[in-house]
Amino acid sequence: MAIDAATVRKVARLARIAEPEEKLEPLARELSGILDWIEQLNEVDTNGVEPMTTAVHATLPMRDDVVTDGGDPERVLSNAPKRAGNFFVVPKVVE
Repeated sequence: MAIDAATVRKVARLARIAEPEEKLEPLARELSGILDWIEQLNEVDTNGVEPMTTAVHATLPMRDDVVTDGGDPERVLSNAPKRAGNFFVVPKVVE
């Protein structure tokens, strides 16, 4: 798939990216090369290949779900710049 400078200009405008005119043609060639490489991937036979999320099969370690007392609030809040009771005080960010 070939991309020309006009297409790059249009996409840059839609993405609100200011691209100088002298860089449009080299960028078009680079993007065309990337799309050609992606087209080559369509030629790979993937029949019978299971979809995967990672190349390394690993299972996450499980831990027991144990109820705790939440730790020591005095120790946790000892470094808080500001606190109210057993809670951190943070600046209001939403009106």
